[in-house]
Amino acid sequence: MVDVMADRGKAFWVITVAAVLLTAVGVRLGVWQLDRAHQKEAWVAAIANQASRPALDNQGVAQVASQGSNSVVAEYVHRPVRLTGRWLPAHTVFLDNRQMNGRVGFYVVTPLQLVDVTGSETPLVVVVQRGWVPRDFLDRARVPEILTPGGPIEIVGRLAPPPTQLYSLGEAQPTRIRQNLDWSAYEKELGEPLGSYSVVQTGVMSEGLLREWPQVDAKIYTHYGYAAQWFALAALIFVLYIWFQWIAPHRVKN
Repeated sequence: MVDVMADRGKAFWVITVAAVLLTAVGVRLGVWQLDRAHQKEAWVAAIANQASRPALDNQGVAQVASQGSNSVVAEYVHRPVRLTGRWLPAHTVFLDNRQMNGRVGFYVVTPLQLVDVTGSETPLVVVVQRGWVPRDFLDRARVPEILTPGGPIEIVGRLAPPPTQLYSLGEAQPTRIRQNLDWSAYEKELGEPLGSYSVVQTGVMSEGLLREWPQVDAKIYTHYGYAAQWFALAALIFVLYIWFQWIAPHRVKN
């Protein structure tokens, strides 16, 4: 009889400790998901704030570039720009396996040599993600024809990090078609420093390029949903513990 009571007491404390730990873990994970949601809300608000600011011109981008790459990434990403320059079409790159509106094709990347108000070239070159084109799946080595004006042009867009890197087993020798753009190697090809930013050109379709870029989707409500699930699980564990370890034994005893 004593052994039975002792075993019952040990089981009670094991279950109690397990219930406390599991409830605490559920609550902690729920709080963590709420923190993630709040972080992403702040991030989306920062993007919206940058997008609402006045567009930077050539001089403004030059001033930003002089502050160093870390400042550009931290403070100016998503800032609108309106730039005047000349394309450097010899260095155009077609980034493969990029999607737009669910279709696979190329992101077209071309450096832009900025010019001043007199039309003279400046030392600053910016890399522009100009838009998307479909690829020829019958001839995968063929690049589509892209209209690239030769004279000074004006583009509108926003500051952005360099083009995203896709998974690759290893990059082949640089050609016009590439899986990823090796930023440091591209700087050497151009012979110009590029910083750690690019420009995403926006606006309606032109020059054969589609510019319906994917919108920022922070999936904030997903984190709220996960938080609710963790809190509900913690509450369920607590309720089951109270019922089976306190209420049910008390009712049986009575």
